[in-house]
Amino acid sequence: MLEQRIQQHFIDSADLKYQSAQILSKPIAAAVQAILTCVTSGGKVLACGNGGSASDAQHFAAEFIGRYERERPELAAIALTTDSSILTALGNDYGFDIIYARQVRALGSAGDVLLAISTSGNSANVLAAVEAAHEREMTVVALSGRGGGKMNQALRDTDVHICVPHERTARVQEVHILALHCICDAVDNQLLGELETPT
Repeated sequence: MLEQRIQQHFIDSADLKYQSAQILSKPIAAAVQAILTCVTSGGKVLACGNGGSASDAQHFAAEFIGRYERERPELAAIALTTDSSILTALGNDYGFDIIYARQVRALGSAGDVLLAISTSGNSANVLAAVEAAHEREMTVVALSGRGGGKMNQALRDTDVHICVPHERTARVQEVHILALHCICDAVDNQLLGELETPT
């Protein structure tokens, strides 16, 4: 019984990824182009989210500054989720909804990219960060699910929306991490060329 339940999770996750491949390949490719334009022009990616999405923001920044699968020069990325002094000061003094927006205004510049992650598309602090990014003339790459929520209204035509077609948070997050890995792989591919496979 337990093993069947576990197997069903794998099946459901695989099914969603298979269904999403065609739907999300175009926005993921657009995200790659936006991020490539940013980093090759000396810009940086600022990433934010809450809970599991905060972990995804950190995961992405680590793979950009470190590496994904190949050695390459460092790429500029900052997870806005990691500085406990900033987060607690802003949360205490201004409220939780502003913890990312103030960092975006402080650190973001025209030409940078905000990677805004919210499984529901309704996270108030992520939406405030999107607004702050627009004030700074940044492009937003948004990852959401559940139809996109308020993110649909917050984004501009020049932004990119990767919206996973599912209601369940766990499934949405599983596709988000795959989408982020696709972005990392494609950026490396564009910068370094095709990865040679051993013969």
